[in-house]
Amino acid sequence: MEWLSGFAETLSVTLGLRSWVIAVFTIVLVAMLIDFVQRRMMKRLADVVSKSENLWDDAIFDAAVRPVTMLVWLIGITLAIQVIPIREEGSLLQPDLIAKIREIGILYAITWMLYAFVRNIESSIVENARREQREVDQTTVAALGRVVRITIVVTASLVALDTLGFNVAGLMAAGGIGGLAIGLAAKDLIANFFGGVTVFIDRPFGIGDWILLKEKGIEGVVENIGWRQTTIRKFDKRPVYVPNAVFTTASVENPSRMTHRRINETIGLRYRDLDQIKVITDEVREMLLEHPEIDGDQTLMVHLNAFGESSVDFFIYCMTHTVNWQKFHEIKQDVLLKISEIVNRHDAAIAFPTRTLDLESVSNFSRPESTREQK
Repeated sequence: MEWLSGFAETLSVTLGLRSWVIAVFTIVLVAMLIDFVQRRMMKRLADVVSKSENLWDDAIFDAAVRPVTMLVWLIGITLAIQVIPIREEGSLLQPDLIAKIREIGILYAITWMLYAFVRNIESSIVENARREQREVDQTTVAALGRVVRITIVVTASLVALDTLGFNVAGLMAAGGIGGLAIGLAAKDLIANFFGGVTVFIDRPFGIGDWILLKEKGIEGVVENIGWRQTTIRKFDKRPVYVPNAVFTTASVENPSRMTHRRINETIGLRYRDLDQIKVITDEVREMLLEHPEIDGDQTLMVHLNAFGESSVDFFIYCMTHTVNWQKFHEIKQDVLLKISEIVNRHDAAIAFPTRTLDLESVSNFSRPESTREQK
């Protein structure tokens, strides 16, 4: 700053102004010039980065744009304030105080940039995987991103406290005592936090999974897994916000991780078609084994099952290769139509509820004497 003082003293003699006014004006002018140059450079870098397919340079550039501008003006303004003469003891313009404010501001800008960089990387990984149609565990990506961001914020907070002159070790010791009281008052919040940690570690489900909480009557697709709650979008498109503590006690069914879908149907034939049951079930079994969408390596059964009130029942039990809900129903429809063709080919028919009424025929009716015609 000696060169600035000498420059300001020289101009003050020439212009008849106070030297500190000239120094402040010079610092602000230099800050404006640096800001102009860095904005032009950022604009050119934006063109270069936009043509790159590397996710890292995009993430770094987007994270650095605003913090760099903040740093330029933070340093410029604090330096300008420091050259203003102190008029009285205890003034807010104390050099040491301004220096600490500048250090905290620089720390904040760096923290802001790192925090945004981690978030950009997290988004880029998921987006690139979606664009390239690759599988990526969004739950793990989100969990790691949150852990890194929390680490950045906690570390920056401790450095800021140390910069301001606080005894960080003493604060952490006091925090241990106060943490017990806070923990008792916020036990539900802590339970939800550790519930979220359990979900991230055990991974019973992930973002995009279809899950079912039978005890709670909740079924839908997981949209977000936070530290306190999980967002589930029901099939009627209404969101449900479930506290993470629920997942430590409730059983979770995850249909998204099924390997097959099951066809389990009972079909009733007329009693008059009883002698055709054996050949019909054999042909149905053969049809299922030859069906390209039915997994013959899984359990496959076609058997006479029961004598119903109005039908002879046989059942089919098999697994499809697909787990897609829509395609499963298309396959199931095809299987049922083929079964109907087999039944019709053997002159049999699907039964429907019937009742047979036997009437006892009476040939002679005798009238009571009281009803005889009187002449």
